[in-house]
Amino acid sequence: MSLLIVTYRTSSAMFNCYQKKMILYRTFILLIAMLFISAASCAQKILSVDEAIANALQKNYGIILAKNDSAIAAIDYSYRNAAFLPQLNGNAGIAWTNNNQTQTLSDGSKRNKNGLKSDNINAQLALKWTLFDGLKMFATRNKFKELLLLGELKIREQIESTVATVINNYYNIVQQKQQLKVIEEQMSIDSERVKLAQYRLDIGSGAKPDVLQSKIDLNAEKAMQLQQQALIEQLKEQLNQAMGIPQFTTYDVNDVIDINTNIALSDVLNVSEKNNPSLLIAKKNIDIAHITLKETKASLWPTLSFNSAYNFNSTNNQTVINTFSTLFNLVNGYNYGFTATIPILNNFNTRRLIKQANWDIQYKGLVYENQQSVTALNVINAFQSYEHQQKALALEEENILLAKENLDIVFQTYKLSAATLLQLKAAQQSLQDAYNRLIQARYNAKVSETELMRLSGQLVK
Repeated sequence: MSLLIVTYRTSSAMFNCYQKKMILYRTFILLIAMLFISAASCAQKILSVDEAIANALQKNYGIILAKNDSAIAAIDYSYRNAAFLPQLNGNAGIAWTNNNQTQTLSDGSKRNKNGLKSDNINAQLALKWTLFDGLKMFATRNKFKELLLLGELKIREQIESTVATVINNYYNIVQQKQQLKVIEEQMSIDSERVKLAQYRLDIGSGAKPDVLQSKIDLNAEKAMQLQQQALIEQLKEQLNQAMGIPQFTTYDVNDVIDINTNIALSDVLNVSEKNNPSLLIAKKNIDIAHITLKETKASLWPTLSFNSAYNFNSTNNQTVINTFSTLFNLVNGYNYGFTATIPILNNFNTRRLIKQANWDIQYKGLVYENQQSVTALNVINAFQSYEHQQKALALEEENILLAKENLDIVFQTYKLSAATLLQLKAAQQSLQDAYNRLIQARYNAKVSETELMRLSGQLVK
């Protein structure tokens, strides 16, 4: 009996000594980790989400291409008043002739001459000014203005879409970075399990399978760490492409996902009706369709034009076959007048085009109504996800505390050999699952918030 007591006290003393060593070891590891983290932070610049957005607004290829497309409409708009200006054309020509000519006159006499050479110079300056065309020129001018506004709306839509992509990519990296911390925390626990299992085996109170299983679990976590690090690097490259910056640019991101918890569904629905870029584009297409109808209807009206020309014609004949023919002839002068073109029948082509324009207006109206329905549906779905993820977030915040406390209790009892390895692994898995759900809920809530801001046109002020 006394031998058992001595053995028990010896084991307890050795176990207490082991605990002290483990505390010193964990403290040392923590200090080393803090030094590495500090060095990494100094080496890599922290990229904020605002900086990522600013880079994208300047260099994203989608935005640049949208601006280039809009530039074409801007050029047309700068020449909008050209529809009211006259057309002025100049023509000039010179011709040399060399003819052989034979004539038989009424009295029976004949004339024959070879090598009749002449030079002819002509020039004309013609002016045509449409004074009335059924007001088509006014409609064309207004159409250029609407096309310019449409181009600006398409740029805005592209910017909103790009900014949403950048935000989602950025916070996806933050999410995966948080997942990496969870894996590293599990690695720390598994590493301590390996040491504890090995210590028990060394003193004869443990089992070899516990050591092997603990090492297997640690290696599995190390493999997951490598996969997670690779995933983070891939996501950074995707963000680089969205920002339009060179690949392999090194930086770090923040650790926190900020969520706006004060969004109301009614506010988003009201604002999206007025600011949603897709809705505004659909509405602008209706305006353009109405102007196209006015242009088409203008073809039913007469066209009145002012015409004027200055003409110059000079003919120089070196020889003539008739004595009464001119050797030199010069004509120059100007003329002017009005021309009225009255449409009478053109195979009902204008009527056909008018019907098509009316149908196009109805079609664009249906597109707008459909876009309204789709936008409202997307807003409702995004808001429901936003609310659900916030509730899940609050629940998982509570679960994390419970899972941490549970793991701490099981781990301490495992150290005292009062809990099995399976119980400890179950507690670890429970904590890891709680972390995964918490991190995913944060990210999903942020994605829903971003989508709500995009749909309401408030993502870019």
